[in-house]
Amino acid sequence: MKVRHNVRAVLLDGGQLVFLRRGWPGGTSYYTTVGGGVEAEDADLEAALRREVMEETGATIGPASEFLTLTEPGEVTVVQHFFRADVLDMDLNRRSGPELDDSDIGDLSPVRVTLDASAVQALELHPPELADYLQEHAETWGT
Repeated sequence: MKVRHNVRAVLLDGGQLVFLRRGWPGGTSYYTTVGGGVEAEDADLEAALRREVMEETGATIGPASEFLTLTEPGEVTVVQHFFRADVLDMDLNRRSGPELDDSDIGDLSPVRVTLDASAVQALELHPPELADYLQEHAETWGT
């Protein structure tokens, strides 16, 4: 059985969550976490997470802690590792990921959302399991 590991970051910046808004011309946009696939040169999951966060948002992050793991069975089983991390600094000019130039992936724009359940509920956040988890737990993250 083939298994692919992805790392995803729920970023906290002050009292706000940072997500990516993904949209296409003429299509419906939705919100997702920063992240992507673990590559062979990544030392571990956290190294992959830090690389993806820098590529997609130009941010450096503090300590990261895994809070949710989702497994999607299929021809290739995908294991999504979700981490929570604080943004130390962010500069969109440092973004460098290959996805930024791939029109098939769509436009990825960082957005900030208030750290509360109603703000998370108002988003079209993917995957739904993450949205459910954050609606239940996000407000405790600010304490």
